[in-house]
Amino acid sequence: MPAAPYRLLLVHAHPDDESIGQGATMAKYVAEGRHVTLVTCTAGEQGEILVPELAHLAADQEDRLGEHRRGEIADAMAALGVTDHRWLGGFGRYRDSGMKWHESGHAIPADDIHDNAFWRADLTEAADHLVEVIREVRPQVLVTYDPFGGYGHPDHIQAHRVAMYAAQLAGVPSHRRDLGEPWVIAKIYWGAMSESRMRAGLRALRDAGDTTSFEGMDPDGWLPPFVTADENLAAAVDATAYIEAKMKALASYPTQITTDGPFFALSNNVGSEALGVEYYRIVSGTQGELGPDGLETDLFAGVPADPA
Repeated sequence: MPAAPYRLLLVHAHPDDESIGQGATMAKYVAEGRHVTLVTCTAGEQGEILVPELAHLAADQEDRLGEHRRGEIADAMAALGVTDHRWLGGFGRYRDSGMKWHESGHAIPADDIHDNAFWRADLTEAADHLVEVIREVRPQVLVTYDPFGGYGHPDHIQAHRVAMYAAQLAGVPSHRRDLGEPWVIAKIYWGAMSESRMRAGLRALRDAGDTTSFEGMDPDGWLPPFVTADENLAAAVDATAYIEAKMKALASYPTQITTDGPFFALSNNVGSEALGVEYYRIVSGTQGELGPDGLETDLFAGVPADPA
């Protein structure tokens, strides 16, 4: 078990998801001496490749993108200072399921899914891989996706299911005693995006003449399902001091994220606050001390330090 008195566990589907959603929070907590563990469920083998000279790595060609993204996430973790990164069940145990877009604008499972796709994983088997990690690390806080996986990607949805089920099983004394001593996670959160912050950021981009970043999103109209009404938010971690680390982590994924893409445009045009404050919905546990805006400012608020 890590010696740090405060321990955070994040469960994500593919390399880069963690840096987009909680990269600043991760860097902040590492810098503050809190132990951060990231579990990634697949290597993102089905991802699109934005670098033409690496197109040969694609799933329908050499099928070596997963190994390449393994290197990208290692670089991202170095940028964030995270030293405890794991693959669910070991590298290559579960494969990226892929996805396609539904006409209504959200992701759905692809027509052809690999036999070893994470979407097809046995839920109890996959959860037990995570139970072992939970019982070893003994995190007080868990962060994962909401039930829709943010935007409907099947691997995000499956990661949500695995994380939530594993959190429950890990605390059952009689379940899989061979996986370690039982551990109950004090607080569970789902990552979120503030509606008001997203609208303000989009408005600033549009006012600056940027009509392509976050294409299709309207600062005064439709927003995708990963955007959360402010009334449903429970915590806002201000990690703007670590935005440089987050942007460096994002830049570690050239096959997936371009430096002239929407996240960098948001940061350049709106300022570091746009990506440096990360939001959360509380799922279980009790909110601790609230900040002036009625939200927790620390995911560990109200959680006693573990002297062990």
